Amino acid sequence: MKLITRNTDYAVRALCFIANSKARIVPVGTLVKELKIPRPFLRKILQTLHNKGILKASKGYGGGFSLALPVNKIFLVDLIKIFQGPLKLNECIFKKKLCPNRNTCPLKRKIDGIEKYVASKLESITIASLLKRS
Repeated sequence: MKLITRNTDYAVRALCFIANSKARIVPVGTLVKELKIPRPFLRKILQTLHNKGILKASKGYGGGFSLALPVNKIFLVDLIKIFQGPLKLNECIFKKKLCPNRNTCPLKRKIDGIEKYVASKLESITIASLLKRS
């Protein structure tokens, strides 16, 4: 189980770099070079962030990406939802069928509690809070 996938990690790294950049618009080439992320992966991630309203895209010579939201409004949990779907630690699926015991299962109740705790912690992490720690 991965809590943070490669795409989410790349998105966080790109957003932190753009937020820290002195340039108003950061070219994709700069991000590829500085973050050492393969161009095809990064372009797809940046396009997704643009389509979700987190980044602004500028085309043409001198083009690139800039933040569309303040760093304190970009939450890690939202990035996880964008790139990974809803946060779920336990799907309670057996052979692609829902478990018939999911309503009475004591393990599911425990895991649901852990899931709520993890979600509450992730909801407090913003790009701004990550920048303060670096």
